[in-house]
Amino acid sequence: MPVPVPRQRAIPAVECGQAQAAFPGEAPSPDQTPNPTDPNPTDPKNPTLKDAIPTQKRETRTPGTGAPANLTLLLIEDDPAGSPIVPDLLDQSGNPIRVRTARNLTEAGRLLTDDVHCILLDLALTAEGDADELAVLKHVLALAPRHAVLALTSAGDAERGAEAVAVGAQDYLFRDELDGRLLSRAIRYAVERKRSDSAERRLAEGRLRAQENRRLERGLLPTPLLDGSSLRFAARYRPGRSRALLGGDFYDVVRTPDGTVHAMIGDVCGHGPDEAALGVELRIAWRALTLAGLCGDQLLGTLQQVLEHERADDEIFATLCTVDIAPDGRRAGLCLAGHPAPLVSGPGRPARLLPYDNNGPALGLLPGARWPRTQVELGAEWSLMLYTDGLIEGRTGEGKERLGQDGMVEMIRRQRAAGLTGETLLRTAVNEVRTLNGGELTDDVAVLLLDRLP
Repeated sequence: MPVPVPRQRAIPAVECGQAQAAFPGEAPSPDQTPNPTDPNPTDPKNPTLKDAIPTQKRETRTPGTGAPANLTLLLIEDDPAGSPIVPDLLDQSGNPIRVRTARNLTEAGRLLTDDVHCILLDLALTAEGDADELAVLKHVLALAPRHAVLALTSAGDAERGAEAVAVGAQDYLFRDELDGRLLSRAIRYAVERKRSDSAERRLAEGRLRAQENRRLERGLLPTPLLDGSSLRFAARYRPGRSRALLGGDFYDVVRTPDGTVHAMIGDVCGHGPDEAALGVELRIAWRALTLAGLCGDQLLGTLQQVLEHERADDEIFATLCTVDIAPDGRRAGLCLAGHPAPLVSGPGRPARLLPYDNNGPALGLLPGARWPRTQVELGAEWSLMLYTDGLIEGRTGEGKERLGQDGMVEMIRRQRAAGLTGETLLRTAVNEVRTLNGGELTDDVAVLLLDRLP
């Protein structure tokens, strides 16, 4: 229910010297029309002129963004002529605190500009007949959520002042005990407390958003479906975005009822949250299509349709590598869509790249494209590594030379010869690539490893 505005007194606003037009050229409202018997407000000898609202060289600093050069107070009370405010209020540096006065909420809303730092509200300013004695305070707090608010009450009504603080005011003062020194100190305290509360709230909100993002990103990382398979699985994921858990790279592994193990790894161009979201969509679509029985060219063609419908820009594309391993584990089908070929190794067989002559275009580049499926022999015991280009595009020193596929193959050969396998192999490989790069990699990195033991 809107808060009724108290009836205005028939006192010209210029009497208190603080209700001139807030902006140059603004016509005064009817209740601001000067009385002919009043002192000339433009007379330099007029003692109220120093308290008038400045129309030039206005302080425009937003409350809560740093200590302003001069503080401005907005007083809201319905009896400016009887105000206990002393004329001379000084801040901590000895600069005068400027005072504006509003007799009701309508005037307060007009005078509440960004250069106001604190509001002093007389709690006696209540709507007649309103059961909620703090209704006006609540309205002011809603009107000025970024401003410090001080409540003014009588000495015998401390409980009401405490309730005002509980509602959202920074502090309360007793009207009968107020003096300029006390009020100046209270204004400075309220402004600093509001600034501190606002900063603390923003920090807490930022932490909460970060926690929610991390929780969401963890939930979007895949859980391999390998029940019933003798293959061992390991994966490593490092997003290129700072403090992120998920990037544009994506991977997944599932086993279908016929015993075939399907593995996939892909990379959406770009590194932002939109690319990460698109990667998740493609991964989920791949899993659904694979479990539905699609594979090879038919599966990739359907994924391209998903990409074309979900991408935010026609220039966005994704590379993809899919492998389907036969139930006996000795052979596999390979499809490449603009993606680096997997690496395979085994006992007595140094690490090598699988054939990539039939590499088709990346998804989203050519409408109606085809992706041939290549049959490869794996043998009885092997280790198959799928990866994204973030692993091979890191530098190998201060120059411009990249690690590349050849450098990666040599690195894996050396690490395999040292007896590294599974999670240890992937962790060591990624750490060595980072070391060669001279620091954190800028691109997303995803690596998955499937091992078949005798």
